[in-house]
Amino acid sequence: MTEPSPQPVGTGQPHEADRLREILRAPGYLVILVYSALLGIPVSLVAFWFLVALHELQHVFWTDLPHHLGWDTAPWWWPLPLLLIAGVIVGLVAARLTGGGGHIPAGGLHAGAMPPAALPGVVLAAAASLPLGAVLGPEAPLIALGGGLALLFRDLTRTPATPQTTALLGAAGAAAAIAAIFGNPLIAAVLLIEVSGIGGPQLFAVMLPALLSSGIGALVFTGFGKWTGLETGSLNLTLPTPLPSLDAPDVLWTVLIALVLAVLLNPVLEAGRRVAAFVSARVLPRTVLCALGAAACAALYSLITGRSPADVALSGQAALGELAADPHAWAVGVLIAVLLFKSAAYALCLGSLRGGAIFPAVSLGAAAGVLVAPLPGLGPVPAMAAGMAAATAAIMRLPVSSVVLVVLLMGSSAMIPIAILAAVISFVTTELLPAGSAHPPAPLAEQPPADPGGAKAAETP
Repeated sequence: MTEPSPQPVGTGQPHEADRLREILRAPGYLVILVYSALLGIPVSLVAFWFLVALHELQHVFWTDLPHHLGWDTAPWWWPLPLLLIAGVIVGLVAARLTGGGGHIPAGGLHAGAMPPAALPGVVLAAAASLPLGAVLGPEAPLIALGGGLALLFRDLTRTPATPQTTALLGAAGAAAAIAAIFGNPLIAAVLLIEVSGIGGPQLFAVMLPALLSSGIGALVFTGFGKWTGLETGSLNLTLPTPLPSLDAPDVLWTVLIALVLAVLLNPVLEAGRRVAAFVSARVLPRTVLCALGAAACAALYSLITGRSPADVALSGQAALGELAADPHAWAVGVLIAVLLFKSAAYALCLGSLRGGAIFPAVSLGAAAGVLVAPLPGLGPVPAMAAGMAAATAAIMRLPVSSVVLVVLLMGSSAMIPIAILAAVISFVTTELLPAGSAHPPAPLAEQPPADPGGAKAAETP
């Protein structure tokens, strides 16, 4: 048997680097890069207006209508009719439309591009879930929308539908859309790296179009937002300044916070998966039932605390900003109630409605951080950083994305060590816990033929 000849020391590049160079030099791949840059413009514009619509609808339902009816904030019972409507619409979409309204949040994020035929269901389910009070965020519908639009534009321009173009353009479209909500193309690229779960030169082959497209999309998104003056909502936090210096107690408390949140949030995700299995047997009535259950959690919270039910309902974006701006304004009992009732509503929405799991996880982590901030030697800023990173890593199983997201939210690199430590410990702890229920099925993804009649123009080597 002949052994392969070793590569001479000091001559040439490693095989992986040579392979990457071959991919980058391929004419078809360069075409994909150019196409991705152009694709970022329409996808980011659609994502902008989609987020504007969700933001405006949420404001109408949760601020304008209560004010017009004479209340300063939404009354305790307000989530009940709204989430009833959401449950009916999502149940009908899930049962009757192509794609079922997108992925089930309890199944995690998926990088596969949705077929264009599934986009109406994705948009309708998200528009019914998110503004009406679902404890979910917009990132999953944005990924589905961006990937589906990329494939739609591919079909309109008659680009060959090879497996390579489907994967690359789907990732590029998803990144351009997801960059809109996070306000930064970096988190979009990192998120899709982890979601796609690939490595080596293929990772760069997939992520370069995604990074380029999201960068172009972010420029368009930012400029268009300033020009129109419209808002989509953001996760930018206003933190006390100057940020504190980290010391030994911060590190020690971070370890404990990460361990506890990983153990406590794993049952929430497991409950979401069980809810998804429960709903799948009779989609419409059980979706409505779970939506009403989430509404009841928000209503009970409001009755007990006297605060707005929006603290528990919705994604948690607004509450996150309030926590960061004035953490001392939240009483201990209120924070405990938020964690209990929002976790329960979150689990119900994860398995029944449509949206993303990231925003509520960040919100729960921030609330937990503020709750434990008075511990000796800790403080609200490092506690929030540790809580957000640990909660996001525990729910999403994406440790790198969790760190990048928290650092971007903080607007400073000062909390990077805390975020990394919390995310890694939480992720490892979660993975070592006993395996629970099976993941809900992934959404319908486009599967192009392996041999599209010899059309190889955009195929990578």
